[in-house]
Amino acid sequence: MNDTQTTTLEVDDASAPLNGLDRCDSCGAQAYIRATMDSGTLLFCAHHAAKHREALQPLAKVWHDESEKLNER
Repeated sequence: MNDTQTTTLEVDDASAPLNGLDRCDSCGAQAYIRATMDSGTLLFCAHHAAKHREALQPLAKVWHDESEKLNER
């Protein structure tokens, strides 16, 4: 009998860091913004986030923005 306990870490998907595998739903570029709404989640590059921000931000439960990474050296 195995008495090992397994602990599952719950990650808040709405604020989890984005990485290079996360792609913009509009154009496929690297995503820097995640809009989490009741209806689902959308990922955007900085360009498409700016384009859709006015319409989507009021609907978003979480607007996770990592676009400051574009200014890092």
